[in-house]
Amino acid sequence: MAFEMFKQVALREDLPQYNLRRGDVATVVDHHPAPDEDGYSLEVFNALGETIAVITVPESLLAPLKSNEVLHVRLLESA
Repeated sequence: MAFEMFKQVALREDLPQYNLRRGDVATVVDHHPAPDEDGYSLEVFNALGETIAVITVPESLLAPLKSNEVLHVRLLESA
């Protein structure tokens, strides 16, 4: 398992079907082992801490957060 439970990760790509963009931060809430590529369920929150999405994505779409990165606020566009 590359990403620990309940740790924050960043998206590597836009996910327009969920109104999410590359760099958006999400929290790992479940791990789905698979023979080809593991997957993860993520919970995505708005700036007030309210859940806006729970999604499942392959591991390749996730990046760990780094100490030289800064979180940024953006307006959530209507889907």
